[in-house]
Amino acid sequence: MNIKVYSTGGSELRELSLEEAVFGLPFNEAVIWYAIQNELANQRLGTACTKDRGEVHGSNAKPYKQKGTGRARRGDKKSPILVGGGTVFGPKPRDFSYSIPKKAKRAAIKNILSLKIRTETFKVVEDFSIESGKTKDILKILKNFTINERTVILLKNDDPKIKQAGRNIPWLKFLSYNRLRAHDLFYSRKVIALETAVKNLNVFYGNAEGVS
Repeated sequence: MNIKVYSTGGSELRELSLEEAVFGLPFNEAVIWYAIQNELANQRLGTACTKDRGEVHGSNAKPYKQKGTGRARRGDKKSPILVGGGTVFGPKPRDFSYSIPKKAKRAAIKNILSLKIRTETFKVVEDFSIESGKTKDILKILKNFTINERTVILLKNDDPKIKQAGRNIPWLKFLSYNRLRAHDLFYSRKVIALETAVKNLNVFYGNAEGVS
């Protein structure tokens, strides 16, 4: 399987070979859903908290006597059925994170990459960097491939200059080839990968013994 490599100006340069085991898999909705749900759960803070009747500030005394008033029985002012009382079965701080098998994570990433190839939303661009770190310089390149669409750029390494240039663009995200996120990849409208990043993906995800 081959894919075209483009210059930063948008013209075709050459073709690059893609590993079938990474970019040629059939669509597997279940494994993608599994990985995305795991990522979202791991991002949850789990800090929501409510007070039950034992934690609400107030007296434990009966507000009035049990009998003879014609009113309903009352235990104390902290009862959940009274305004200002405790909450029944409310949320408490908890950890929502959990682990899934590494093979499942890798399978999800490879399925998403294969999907992007089939839908022709995956573009390979020659290696570039933004030495100035300015937003206008990266926009000059992006306008040849996408504009105002949710876009992910796959980097060959952790390039601080190119990230600095794109940090003010709300629809743009950066991912390193060895630290991909299923959610960002799947929901992106366009994926722009540097040429070396794609070569690294061929090796990193093509190797059955590798880990992500």
